[in-house]
Amino acid sequence: MAEALSEIRHLESPTVDPGEIERFSKIAADWWNPRGKFRPLHKFNPVRLKFIRDVVTVKKGLDANARRPFAGLRLLDIGCGGGLLSEPMARLGAKVVGVDAAERNIKTAKVHAAENRLDIDYRWGAAEVLLDSGEARFDIILNMEVVEHVADVEMFLRACAGLLAPGGVMIVATINRTSKAFALAIVGAERVLRWLPVGTHRYDKLVKPGEARAPLAAEGLDVEGPFGVAYNPLADAWSLSNDSAVNYMLTATRPLSGPAPTS
Repeated sequence: MAEALSEIRHLESPTVDPGEIERFSKIAADWWNPRGKFRPLHKFNPVRLKFIRDVVTVKKGLDANARRPFAGLRLLDIGCGGGLLSEPMARLGAKVVGVDAAERNIKTAKVHAAENRLDIDYRWGAAEVLLDSGEARFDIILNMEVVEHVADVEMFLRACAGLLAPGGVMIVATINRTSKAFALAIVGAERVLRWLPVGTHRYDKLVKPGEARAPLAAEGLDVEGPFGVAYNPLADAWSLSNDSAVNYMLTATRPLSGPAPTS
């Protein structure tokens, strides 16, 4: 499945880091293997899905017990990878647009969605391209485990904020830039436990909560968090935590009225 560098098409975009896209392109076929290179995300998915459902139903005033509570909502999964979040969001009723800068991820996602008879609009692209194209705004934006892989965090987050509709909510998940995160998420997860390929995360590209909060607040969003997420090795499961020193999530909501996005 490996491709030579010259055979992988790179998206021309100021927020896209070609080295990061190359890394994920080479393992794109493994997205839906729960014991493969994306095993940590498969383990992480239950806590992410519950958090997304809980936050969106509360902030949008939806029926949390409904089978398809997101029906009628337009959702953007930016950096969607192989569709691990896009597919459950479609099952919750959302009209999903999944965007990724790695073309091979999009191909994998399209095939898997078709096999599961899910109608998901997958696109090879980037947030600022959507923004510049005049794309209609989204009610929900999922920005999960993406910001630590982009070339320009501020530009990327401001572009994403510009895509959020009034009353819309964005959820950002990433890894903090702390010594604890270096020890657990890089040394432990990559070099010792081999949960992820070595080099998946670079310490200098990890993002502190304040660095994620500032661009979103500058675009007029109300930001809450960080909400920590921690791994319990005894239970082999993730859960919400008061500790945001490693993994954390933020929520960012656009007020129903107020200044228009500056992007």
